[in-house]
Amino acid sequence: MDENLREILLGLLVAGITATLGWFARTYLWRRKLRRKQRFFGLPAHSECLLVVNRDPASTEWAVQRNDVFALLELSALIKDCGAHSDVVAHDAAQQGFGERTEFCLGGPTSNRRMAAHLQSLLPGVRANMDREPGPDRGMFTIGEESYRMQKGTAEHVLLARLTAGQNGDIRPVFLFCGQRGITNQAAARYLARHHARLARKYGQNGNFCLLLKVVNSQAYGPDVVELIDDVTRAATTPPAPTNNGGRRGSHRA
Repeated sequence: MDENLREILLGLLVAGITATLGWFARTYLWRRKLRRKQRFFGLPAHSECLLVVNRDPASTEWAVQRNDVFALLELSALIKDCGAHSDVVAHDAAQQGFGERTEFCLGGPTSNRRMAAHLQSLLPGVRANMDREPGPDRGMFTIGEESYRMQKGTAEHVLLARLTAGQNGDIRPVFLFCGQRGITNQAAARYLARHHARLARKYGQNGNFCLLLKVVNSQAYGPDVVELIDDVTRAATTPPAPTNNGGRRGSHRA
């Protein structure tokens, strides 16, 4: 009876030690994953960040487009996971430089003044057609020598970028979600939420990148079907060379 009792107690002790070690291992891995996520987004615990939103171009009053609200919800979940706090700011009221707080900026340059400034300063190789009148080139992106037209509801593009303005050290990045339509901004936010770990492995937790994504058949699939067209970091961050009137024009892609 004493021998059986000792075996039972020994078994319970081994099980307890195993469970404790397993808990410590899971906790260590979870904390390491969280630290990597916080470093990639520049969001240590209890830090502050900016969510810069544009104005709905279809509204005569100041309002946020429906899909941009969904994009904000996607980003808010990421921010909460990092243990940080967000401050939602209108695009024409955000006045701060780079590196102080992480910034998430949503919307095309037509409806987001700060996005237009970011493109000029951080992505000089990107040009966006800002014509308000309907036409085949409305909303078209030109990146280097390539142009990407929008086919509404069928093929729409968005730039997803993480940039640090060439600064090093403990600085906060700027994330850009520059789409041809509101639904593409939501698609880019969802893409970042799903693939941030892979992006951190590829570009480093402090790396810069600019990706061109295509939202496929949004009229049927919404923001869920997204294709990575190309890494356009070099072309987007390189200022265009001066050209004369007879210079070469970029090719067009859907």
